[in-house]
Amino acid sequence: MYVVKSPLADADLKAVAEALQGALVDLVDLSLVAKQIHWNIVGPRFRSIHLQLDEVVASARTHSDTVAERASALGVPPDGRAATVASGSGIKATSAGWIKDTDAVGAMVEALGAVITRMRERVAATGDPDPVSQDILIGITADLEKHHWMFQAEHA
Repeated sequence: MYVVKSPLADADLKAVAEALQGALVDLVDLSLVAKQIHWNIVGPRFRSIHLQLDEVVASARTHSDTVAERASALGVPPDGRAATVASGSGIKATSAGWIKDTDAVGAMVEALGAVITRMRERVAATGDPDPVSQDILIGITADLEKHHWMFQAEHA
């Protein structure tokens, strides 16, 4: 039973719901991974990367809220619980302990790349059934690609 009814057809809603839920999981995990690295980074570039990581965390948290609220608006209850995020994320697990600044940058390049790949799949999947959700996902992808570029430039 849905409390909030979507104007989308059932098949369209299913495809959009899957895309939004997947995006939510990846964005929540991205914020957690970036914060974990943020707390444990060491090395000569500590400060600049530490601050750059906070920018990723802020973006991922803002975008996860946007995605969750879009799902709610369509009558789909978003699921950002820890177990759901842990089982559904496309981001490789972050190791525990201190992380050298160069390794931190490499880990973020990899994490952002994984999320961007999955986001682009979601952009494609939502084009026909719901251009509004697609537009949201396009904006998020563009922002993530900017972070990805900046970390790649750090890694060069």
